[in-house]
Amino acid sequence: MPPPSRRGGGSRPTIGDVAALAQVSKATVSFVINDRPGVSPQARQRVLDAIDQLGWQPNAGARALSTKRSQTLGLVMRRPPELLSTDPFFPQFVAGIETGLAPLGYALVLQVVPDEETERQAYERLARDGRVDGVFLTDLRTDDPRPALVTELGIDALIVGPPQHGGQVPALGVDDGSGVRRAVSHLRSLGHRWIGHVCGAAGFVHTEARCDAWRGALADADLPEIPPVAADFTGAAGARATHQLLDLDRPPTAIVYANDLMAIAGITAATSRGLRVPEDLSVVGFDDIPLADCIAPPLTTVRQDVLTWGRAAAQALVSLTEGGEFHAAELPPVEFVVRASTAPPRS
Repeated sequence: MPPPSRRGGGSRPTIGDVAALAQVSKATVSFVINDRPGVSPQARQRVLDAIDQLGWQPNAGARALSTKRSQTLGLVMRRPPELLSTDPFFPQFVAGIETGLAPLGYALVLQVVPDEETERQAYERLARDGRVDGVFLTDLRTDDPRPALVTELGIDALIVGPPQHGGQVPALGVDDGSGVRRAVSHLRSLGHRWIGHVCGAAGFVHTEARCDAWRGALADADLPEIPPVAADFTGAAGARATHQLLDLDRPPTAIVYANDLMAIAGITAATSRGLRVPEDLSVVGFDDIPLADCIAPPLTTVRQDVLTWGRAAAQALVSLTEGGEFHAAELPPVEFVVRASTAPPRS
């Protein structure tokens, strides 16, 4: 049977067009797209083939009404506005989520909150209003109340980060500590023995993981430990932490930063003191943001595939909200990217 003509020559195909091409009723098409029983395998395949041939997209609002679902996922972020506006990590991660949601007919609701109380109220409101089918939990903190809160509220959730021991909420993340260990190993191979660390804000799980990895790598290499300096992932905090390390009686010859933004600010802070990078100070970042290879000198850093991470997280959470079992996706491991900001220390 030839495919039905589209009204007006360029009109979007309708559910009726799909039903006509597949030689089934519109109710059958609805059953297929909502994954309901009662459709034979042969009819189901004809519907799927017709959808693919016509490029038809189901109306998200109508589908939500038929399934009593919102077709929406939530992301509540408690981070300083200045970090969200300057660090490219977050736009990349959100872009990854969007690329995972769009083909599935889902949308993302993003809310930025200033404090823990407002954060708690945001989750309660999302649950009460039925605005989302599930939520992403990012920037997990030590003793974080959110996994227990969303479980109590009955919201499906996915932790974006390492799994939590004994937790009920599934998690999807990478071993970013391996990147810090490789950074220390690289610097040690160049001859550095005094390696500092500008870590992230205290209380975050990923901050503790990276600090532990840095300490462990120093111990494995039999290197002395310089007390790490905590910062909040912003450029201004990275610059202040760099000055604090360089003011030590015996300053480090290399510094590993918890993100690229602080590392780039650290380079600026060092050069403002008359130091040269990498001749006088080697610098390593984390994330490999698009700007990392455009600065002078280009930044040695740890690369995370943030887009793939966001896309996989979106697909996993959609599966959970639709009653599927959680299967942790195989994420690309972190990579260590050597550029011109690291070199042997001056003798």
